[in-house]
Amino acid sequence: MKRETDRILSKWALIMITVIGPLLAFLLIMLIFSANVPRDLPIAVVDHDHTSLSRLISRMTDATSIAAVDRSYISVEDARNAMEKGKVDAILYLPENTERDILKGESSTIVLYLNNANVVKSGLMNSGIRKALSTVSAGIKLKKQLQQGKTQKQAIAGIMPIQLHSVLLFNPYISYSYFLTLGLMPVVLIVFTLLGSIHAIGTELLRGTGPKWLAEANGNIIYALIGKILPYTIIFSIIAVFMNVILFYNLGLPLNGKLHIILISEFLLILSYQFFAIFLLGLFSNLRLCLSLGSAYSMLALTYSGLTFPIDGMPAFGQAFSSVFPFTYWLKIFVSQSLRGEPAANSIAPMYALWAFIILGILLIPRLKHLLLNKEHWGKY
Repeated sequence: MKRETDRILSKWALIMITVIGPLLAFLLIMLIFSANVPRDLPIAVVDHDHTSLSRLISRMTDATSIAAVDRSYISVEDARNAMEKGKVDAILYLPENTERDILKGESSTIVLYLNNANVVKSGLMNSGIRKALSTVSAGIKLKKQLQQGKTQKQAIAGIMPIQLHSVLLFNPYISYSYFLTLGLMPVVLIVFTLLGSIHAIGTELLRGTGPKWLAEANGNIIYALIGKILPYTIIFSIIAVFMNVILFYNLGLPLNGKLHIILISEFLLILSYQFFAIFLLGLFSNLRLCLSLGSAYSMLALTYSGLTFPIDGMPAFGQAFSSVFPFTYWLKIFVSQSLRGEPAANSIAPMYALWAFIILGILLIPRLKHLLLNKEHWGKY
């Protein structure tokens, strides 16, 4: 352990991998998502009606937290050009005679053009603008009902015979911090954990220093590996605690469950990726190849974790593929204990899965010892 600690402290690259890199990445993510919820996204309102109703619709749209109205566009073509240049994210077109048709008791169509390249952003804008227009529409209907002599209660019942009481659970503020930072920060952690572990063990193979390394552990590969990866385990565990401080105290992620379960799961997550590094090196004995595979493997974890796209909605292959990442199981534990506050028993099965990845690495330890002691496997980069 002293040998590896001295190596970390004496090499700038290792300090970057183990400490500076993860902390800088955490800081960047924290700054990007500090706003929590997207607000005041630009929307062009093309008003060809120029009536009190069209101005009311424009004001109601601008009053939503998601939209910032720009009324300077005189045609849909101008607004579309602005959208193509990225100046606006949506266009609300109010055609001529909108108010006249409504006053005559006829329906009128208002057109909303959305830039759907960003599905999440367009979805939020669509929802916010629809609510604003629904409010205006309900107000018009309510006014007509009252003019017909109905009471306010009767008028509201006539407009909305069925009322939906919607309760948002676990992420009631539609917060990007809740949604993305709880995935991105742990991914940063596992990327540096896996690549740092591959580099630490792989350099022994690359430089042919395996026999010397094993000799310092009296030829015992288990003791040698403990001394090798334990400093990284301690460092990344401390960084994981720092990550929790950012998530729960700085960004305000709710902690509805048990913190000690989250901490245990993070420790097992770190170990599972460290032992997966042993698995890769034991399988391929090539530092460059293992670093490349490790990068792809750790980055794909977020894609197939079910955070951005539900696992149940994936094809059968995608559902099966999601199970080959320790991150998938850890995320279930983290979400269950932070956002949902589920019983601790629900975390047992995912924790067993994390142990499976640790065992997978243990199975390749004899193979790794063979590689370290045989010259034909040295120097592969």
